Amino acid sequence: MFAQFFLSMQQDIKLFLIFPILCAVFRAIFIKVYLPYDSLKGRWRVVWHCFRYGFWWGMDFNAYAFLLPLIFVSLPGLFFAGYYAIGNDVRLYAGMAYAMVLYAAFIGKMIFYNHFHDTYNQIMRLGGKAEKHNLVDVFFHQDHGLLCILAGIPYWWIVKYSIIGLLSLPSLPYPHFTSPVIMYGFNVLVSLGIILGFYWFRYGGTLSHDDKPEWDTIPSIVKKDIFFAKATVDDLVALEQVKKHKLNDAYKHSDEEDLSSLKAILPKDAAPLTSYPNPVYAFKHTAKGPRISKPSHIFLLVGESYLQQLFDPAYACLNLTSGGKQLMRDPHTVSLKNSLSAGIISRPSIVSLMSGIFDAGLELNEKESFWQGTVPTAFPLQLKKLGYRSTYWYGGNVTYGNFNQFAPACGFDRVMTATDFCGSKAPKTWVGVYDNVFLDKAAELIQETDSGQPEFHFVYTTSYHGPFKINLKKYGYDTERVMPDAPDDIKHDKALQQNLGTFWFSDQAIGKFIQRMRTAYPDSLFIVTADHAIAMTPLQQTSLMKRDCSIRERHCPVFMINHRELDPSMLAGNTIGSHMNIMPTVFELIAPHGFEYYSLFPSLTEPIDHLVSPYHWIRPDAYGTFENDFYQPLGAGHDESELCEGPIPYKDEWTAWKNLTGYMVRHPERLQPKEVLLKK
Repeated sequence: MFAQFFLSMQQDIKLFLIFPILCAVFRAIFIKVYLPYDSLKGRWRVVWHCFRYGFWWGMDFNAYAFLLPLIFVSLPGLFFAGYYAIGNDVRLYAGMAYAMVLYAAFIGKMIFYNHFHDTYNQIMRLGGKAEKHNLVDVFFHQDHGLLCILAGIPYWWIVKYSIIGLLSLPSLPYPHFTSPVIMYGFNVLVSLGIILGFYWFRYGGTLSHDDKPEWDTIPSIVKKDIFFAKATVDDLVALEQVKKHKLNDAYKHSDEEDLSSLKAILPKDAAPLTSYPNPVYAFKHTAKGPRISKPSHIFLLVGESYLQQLFDPAYACLNLTSGGKQLMRDPHTVSLKNSLSAGIISRPSIVSLMSGIFDAGLELNEKESFWQGTVPTAFPLQLKKLGYRSTYWYGGNVTYGNFNQFAPACGFDRVMTATDFCGSKAPKTWVGVYDNVFLDKAAELIQETDSGQPEFHFVYTTSYHGPFKINLKKYGYDTERVMPDAPDDIKHDKALQQNLGTFWFSDQAIGKFIQRMRTAYPDSLFIVTADHAIAMTPLQQTSLMKRDCSIRERHCPVFMINHRELDPSMLAGNTIGSHMNIMPTVFELIAPHGFEYYSLFPSLTEPIDHLVSPYHWIRPDAYGTFENDFYQPLGAGHDESELCEGPIPYKDEWTAWKNLTGYMVRHPERLQPKEVLLKK
């Protein structure tokens, strides 16, 4: 019986072979038709990796062209002789059905790209409300629909006879064995090989689901070329991505609905929105004059999950923050222990800090319109008006998330990726290069490439991100030396020690970087924060906490501003702040009187009553989210675990901030290239 299965299984493999070939042919046709370059000269490595990676990613679907016939043809054929006899016919027609699905998806992609200059994306979801007769009319009279249908006929015959030809190829005979033990061993090996082989292809040349191909891990050489990055994605994979991501409600709004909601956040002296090129122009400010000398260097240091909680006095016994506290204890540092991040995961925060508008879950960094243009609130763009040269330093690979496209559009002159400038042998987590190596090399390059003009450096680390697998002992972490006064249950919990030790490791690297830059450039302005905080759930069951993380602990990033001339009185006694206050605060500290800039939020040099993000809200006496009616009271006399219940405030502002971004996403024509914005 296994001999019969051995032969039948080979027919399934032959059938499978046709579909990666078809996908490669479709990819080649797409490139030939839409190639934006005169030739492929100098791009053959890009082409190779485009096809190589596309082959493996396409196994998301193509691997099943082997598995399904194996399950529904080969296995039943072992028990039903008549079904086994028609097995090749079943394979042929099943294969033809799948081939036609691939053809339909390809034709659809070609038409979609012609209209939207993109492969399948969320715009498809809007087609559900489109006028169907109009779509049919466009298909036949604009998109050569009849030709597309007729072309399917020769395609059908070519694929049909290709499959027949492959299935007719000779198969390897089942070996003759004299020993039953060897025979059964061979059968087991073949069976295991089939299982492992399927998963090897299904997971893109690995045996780990976590390592299977996805958009972020497209080879950098391909990702840096927008066209070939899109060509890499097979059509069914692209459709799957659209289906997996629910259409954001912002796409369904009307302009009237969005613009009307903005009344809740517009400055009092704003003109009617119709008088502005886009609504962001309503948020214009005029600097009152510098409060400190113009720094030669500005550093915005964003530590991965660099949360405020571990800086709190209650956790002093852990001694995990000595690096950052060197700056925090400086008399010229203003530190806010209650603040908001612009996002609750990394990319929305980074996008918001760069662009000056909330990402609001709309993935602005993934949108090609935001690679070509930006908004007048962009941070590095506006610093350029003060003469600053800007560099984005990322501890990982900037092509993940398309920041190699998004950051320059926001005004960055350089985008530096640690996986390149630290070398291929630099120690890495799955997110990026170890913080100590990344920050040491970044500091070295900052000094080596100093232009002599004012410089802005946006530095974003990666190491404090699970899974925590850094060999901490190698880098000097010893529990008894670092936290001799910590409770024993924390000291002896290996998993917790790996977590906390990684935070210590990152904090030490950050502290060393800051000290090195302060020594090299004593007049520097430093802003230190986190992309977001995290819930320190591993600490919750320890003797140090014995409670759930509070709202503030789960969401509050570190927030520090330092300059040798900074006096805390300059920041109006504020006890709260947010990522969106950073940019206007910088301008109000250093810009000349009369300098005009755009910012959705006020500077911390003005009293702040409350702050809102798309996720949470804060005021001096309370910290809450928009998830539920509970909030945490702040201030003297309130315990960290205390909760109150009451109506969610600031909902109109919460809605407006999200709608502002939604409006800009739906109107990419309102975005402008940085060169145009600099002239205004």
